Amino acid sequence: MKTRFIYRTFCIVMLIVLVGMPATFHAAPAPEPNIDIKGYYSSDKAQRGRVVRAAVVMEIPGGYHVNANRPLGKYAIPTTVKIEAPKGVIVGPIAFPRALIRKLKAVNNESLAVYEGRAIMRFNVTVPANYGDGWLNLKARLRYQSCNDDVCFPPKNQDIDFGISIVGANERVQRANGWVFGGR
Repeated sequence: MKTRFIYRTFCIVMLIVLVGMPATFHAAPAPEPNIDIKGYYSSDKAQRGRVVRAAVVMEIPGGYHVNANRPLGKYAIPTTVKIEAPKGVIVGPIAFPRALIRKLKAVNNESLAVYEGRAIMRFNVTVPANYGDGWLNLKARLRYQSCNDDVCFPPKNQDIDFGISIVGANERVQRANGWVFGGR
């Protein structure tokens, strides 16, 4: 009789533990991705009075994406890039990459325009002929929202600085960063 009571109590306790267990073993939330952002120029130096191409490159880890600059989703936060340049330097419009269209569980299978992997935003920089400094530094501010298939993270602002040496209009420059701008 006593062993039967112990056995019955044991079974009830185990049943309670097993029923309650799934609630205690939730999967850990996915960590926010570490998105690497850098700036590049199309040549090793920029000439006064000429245009040099520049780009901001986002490296988005596998399994994650960021909303495109025109994300399609009603509540999706677009990727934006703002460039700050020294006085007299002209920054042209930013050409965003072509977005991928994805249907994601995180937004009830709504179609969204996103960037995955490497996203390159290109623009032209015109250095004035009378630019006095020997160095040009651009400041870029990116605002983006990263997500995986299940969850979107809060929007993030990330600032980068990238510079280039300035030379005379007749001085020789070499192509650089062909993987960003095409060519060699």
